[in-house]
Amino acid sequence: MEGMITVFGWAIFCLAIAPVYGEYYSETTPAAVAEKVTQLHFFLHDILSGENPSAVMVARSNLTNDDDSPTPFGSLFAIDDPLRVGPEPTSTVIGNAQGLYLSSSQDASKFTIVMYIDFAFTSGKFNGSSFSVFSRNPVTEGDREVAIVGGRGQFRLARGFAKIKTSFLNATNGDAILEYNVTLYHF
Repeated sequence: MEGMITVFGWAIFCLAIAPVYGEYYSETTPAAVAEKVTQLHFFLHDILSGENPSAVMVARSNLTNDDDSPTPFGSLFAIDDPLRVGPEPTSTVIGNAQGLYLSSSQDASKFTIVMYIDFAFTSGKFNGSSFSVFSRNPVTEGDREVAIVGGRGQFRLARGFAKIKTSFLNATNGDAILEYNVTLYHF
């Protein structure tokens, strides 16, 4: 009986001190790296038409079957759009934008999308780096701004904004060329 009390006593002792060793731990150290600001300028070519589109519809609401626009309300698109140095389809490719956008406006005259897109650079000074946009994009507005919410590589911990202008839009098939002026704050 005495051995059982000893074992029971040790079990209670171990349970009593366990919270001491299982506490949450964190450490904060001051950052020694200065924040940088980078300005970027490029063109995104979003092509829905042809044999090799860079954007494809992956889902569509059953309620918009009568809508014959290329981007009806409730439609979800997957993209792998080239980023180019100019608006010409033959200009040099410097990266690609991959992600999703959702047609989120019921009013066709105020066409708006919500986008999650990663802008990755595949050549030049920023090769291997990217930044991410997660924002509302009111496409029919002339000049608009979207939020940059992260990045990797040289754009680690990026935040900032992108000013977008439509350089070309074909309202019939949805093809668009968009000019991006980006301001990134990163480490």
